[in-house]
Amino acid sequence: MTQPCSIAPAPPDDARVTGSYLQPLLDTARERGLALEVLAQAAGMAPSSLDPLPESLPARRYIALLEAGARLAHDPFFGLHVGEKAGPATYSAYGMLLLACNSFGHALELTQRYESLAHDLGRSALALDGARAHYEWISHYPDATRHLVESVFAGIRVFGSWLAGQPLMPLALRLRHPDPGHGDAEYLRVLGVAPEFDAPRNCATVDAALLAMPVPNADTSLFPLLHHHADRLLAKRAAQQEQIVAQVRAALLPRLAGGKARLAPVAAELGLSPRTLQRKLAEAGSSYQEVLDTVRFGLAQDYLRRRELGLVDIAFLLGFQEQSAFTHAFREWSGMNPGAWREQVG
Repeated sequence: MTQPCSIAPAPPDDARVTGSYLQPLLDTARERGLALEVLAQAAGMAPSSLDPLPESLPARRYIALLEAGARLAHDPFFGLHVGEKAGPATYSAYGMLLLACNSFGHALELTQRYESLAHDLGRSALALDGARAHYEWISHYPDATRHLVESVFAGIRVFGSWLAGQPLMPLALRLRHPDPGHGDAEYLRVLGVAPEFDAPRNCATVDAALLAMPVPNADTSLFPLLHHHADRLLAKRAAQQEQIVAQVRAALLPRLAGGKARLAPVAAELGLSPRTLQRKLAEAGSSYQEVLDTVRFGLAQDYLRRRELGLVDIAFLLGFQEQSAFTHAFREWSGMNPGAWREQVG
């Protein structure tokens, strides 16, 4: 058996979900009589944050909205009910791509590649075990409300059944969180199976034959076009992420020696607020401090090769107020003191 990986990389502090992925949550809240202003405030957001629908939302805000919706609506199955509303549009560009897949195995394969176009909440993995297949969803937020994982599996089952034109019945579903103690009836209705709780991973087991099952009415002629579009979106996102890191790096270089490498002036130079810059860097899988450390470490190595520069001079050129602060930072970056590093490289 090829085991799924149950450890996901930690997300950036400000990972995102798209507005289309958020929409089912808002629709579920409205159906339960919740005003979006009240829901937003309960999640620690400005009252106007959800109307009009934002293009994207920090992942932690989305999780807070799930928790607030369940609490305010007195709905112990809020996550299931959010997932019930999943459709092609929920999953953004890759949701449309799935409609053109030639099989369910192909759809799951593409989900693993393009899931981040809809959200940064976690990632999917698929493993085969003879006549069985195991689909695992690895949350980036393992300590989040159980409604997150339950909404994901409900969405997969509902959308998958819609694609198949018939209910898809998992052989088993195992979830990491404890049994909430509300009975099995709603789980059976939405998920088609009563979950096993306190499991080591969030994993649905299905008949492996399902992977070869054709997607009914799939327009495979559109697949090349949709596939190209999804790849372009991934590439665009990666390029945007690389660009913001490069811009911050360039803005930092002339500021270091003057001790002016602070977030606010760098953000102002780039025409952004400090918070927006932090978000963009987080989306790129980085942070302001990480970029600053990378720039300083690269320059430090160059300066240490110049024997005419003393350690005090280098500390000043890198924007440190004290040589001791530079020495401590360099030890964190390289594992050795700057003097020892200089002797090692000759």
